[in-house]
Amino acid sequence: MKIISAKVIVTCPGRNLVTLKIETDSGVYGIGDATLNGRELAVVSYLQDHVIPTLIGKDPHRIEDIWQYLYRGAYWRRGPISMTAIAAVDVALWDIKAKIAELPLYQLLGGKSREKVMVYGHATGLDIESCLAEVERHIELGYKAVRVQCGIPGIATTYGVAKEAGKPYEPADSSLPSEHVWSTEKYLNHVPSLFKAVREKFGEELHILHDVHHRLTPIQAARLGKEVEPYHLFWLEDCTPAENQSAFELIRQHTTTPLAVGEVFNSLHDCQGLIQNQLIDYIRAPITHAGGITNVRRIADFAAVFQVKTGFHGATDLSPVCMGAALHFDTWVPNFGIQEHMPHSPETESVFSHAYQFKDGFFTPGETPGHGVDIDEELAANYPYKPAYLPVNRLEDGTLWNW
Repeated sequence: MKIISAKVIVTCPGRNLVTLKIETDSGVYGIGDATLNGRELAVVSYLQDHVIPTLIGKDPHRIEDIWQYLYRGAYWRRGPISMTAIAAVDVALWDIKAKIAELPLYQLLGGKSREKVMVYGHATGLDIESCLAEVERHIELGYKAVRVQCGIPGIATTYGVAKEAGKPYEPADSSLPSEHVWSTEKYLNHVPSLFKAVREKFGEELHILHDVHHRLTPIQAARLGKEVEPYHLFWLEDCTPAENQSAFELIRQHTTTPLAVGEVFNSLHDCQGLIQNQLIDYIRAPITHAGGITNVRRIADFAAVFQVKTGFHGATDLSPVCMGAALHFDTWVPNFGIQEHMPHSPETESVFSHAYQFKDGFFTPGETPGHGVDIDEELAANYPYKPAYLPVNRLEDGTLWNW
């Protein structure tokens, strides 16, 4: 069997999404997600100009060899653009292999470790009261775990908080990034009261998660982790930039609040020290940005040795292809923790058919051979690419800041 063609499909059914389709001489094809929020076309170019030409004629069953070829052979290793491209190839090849075997993907990984996959939804509000209403709505939908974010008094807008109830919080399409103003002091003084209110209204059984989005210094993150301990968070996510992995040593010294990190990681090297030194509790490197199933499996196996669990990124800046692959991985991986879930728009759901299903706070990946997700290319063509960017953050004095 040989790969005879591969093409990149760019579509924007509400969000820019990039899909790689690999076709074989047997007629079986596979698809992978190559979406990189705000840098989609850079991955498209990398795939079209540097990756696809090397795939033609290769045996699609040799997934590991192709992965090594694309990673080691490039010389310039790692980085989000190259690892997203490699991930798209890898997931498409696993899709092909599982289809040929006529098995759902999780069976090729080793079979089920669980019957269903717990996911968490996103509840946001301009203030605590409106956030509580969104938490209640998610509970009514069946979620057992909810990420809670609310607006901060004195800050005009905060990424991760929707401007209208039930609406996405991603910025509007734009040719340049928007700029947000941030105050760490106002945030730290306000956000613990959100968790207090959630616990008072909904009790202890609900799993509460929160995303800091890299905005704090290590000692500020330590303060927050310590102050929210009475509210028993499931995790505190991305509390400080993780390029300096030793920063988490300071945080760990001051708090028992579980820590999650990694949605911007793309290799084991980004998190080796965090895992090995048990400085985090959940690793969030997504399949689409961390080199695909082949590479994320290595990360998860390494993490299992140190009792670190998975908690994959699963926002709508990843396509249903990534969600499908992740759910198969989640179903297999022994050290599963939780899976993020943001519902895709009806337009996206129409472009990407999928076998996975949601019920009472849990997902099942379905029994369709492969990862169970497909793309309607004709419909995808009706949604052309639109420039869109994530915002940037500045402090109140104008200093550019992490977010």
